[in-house]
Amino acid sequence: MTQNTVEKTSLSLLGLGAMGAALARTWLAAGHQLTVWNRTPGRATPLAAEGAKVADSAAEAVAANTLVVVCLLDDTSVEEALAGVDLTGRDLVNLTTGTPAQARDRAEWARRRGARYLDGGIMAVPPMIGVPEAGGYVFYSGSQDLFERHQETLAVPVGTEYVGQDAGFAALHDVALLSAMYGMFAGAAHAFALIRKEDIDPASFAPLLADWLVAMAPAVHRTAEQLRNGDYTQKVVSNLAMQVAGTPTFLSTAEQQGVSPELLRPYFALMRRRLAEGSGEEDLTGVIDLLIR
Repeated sequence: MTQNTVEKTSLSLLGLGAMGAALARTWLAAGHQLTVWNRTPGRATPLAAEGAKVADSAAEAVAANTLVVVCLLDDTSVEEALAGVDLTGRDLVNLTTGTPAQARDRAEWARRRGARYLDGGIMAVPPMIGVPEAGGYVFYSGSQDLFERHQETLAVPVGTEYVGQDAGFAALHDVALLSAMYGMFAGAAHAFALIRKEDIDPASFAPLLADWLVAMAPAVHRTAEQLRNGDYTQKVVSNLAMQVAGTPTFLSTAEQQGVSPELLRPYFALMRRRLAEGSGEEDLTGVIDLLIR
């Protein structure tokens, strides 16, 4: 039997928002038999024209296939959609954005309902789905056996990255990376604000900013190494004392440019606190310890 004639896994998909619809179209284009359900039935109509089977209820969609992928608004939506639905023997893959605690609770909830469970954190936006070169992927955590059983199917729309047996780890990785993203966006917002009133073209400034952020990104590897071995003075490039001494320049520049320092002040405050409690020869890694409650 050739590769092109191998029967592909059939699956059900609950949730046809922008992400769900993108996932559905990719599986359909790859030749998978797909049953779909959405709370608003009209969203399924275009997919029916592309070959999807449309279920009248979540229960009908779940009953149609062993592999059931859920991509809904939030954890409450999952609870409501699957209330009273027989999950016995189903492989439930939950791609709904939630917290690590919600994922762990949902894994136990699925186990009590007779289902096997895999949680996912999507590191992509809808236009990246079905476009391998876009670099998107999904974190998966929970049953490794379940992940390996369905990895080929799950990898059709976007790449896969298994991060552990703990069902909460996918959500934790997802939120951790996105938190770093928002920190980067905050820094970029402050940078653009500083030049906003000047005769500086933002479009010309943007490549300089992007290149600088890329150049600084490898510092996370040094931070990780310091956290692992507990020595925050290892391979320090600019020590904490020197960086704290430089913070007034950033605050004064913001004031002179008429820019609020509210995005910088909290981090600078943590740097000063760490300097008071620790060693000036450290890297900035000690700030992380101050964030742990």
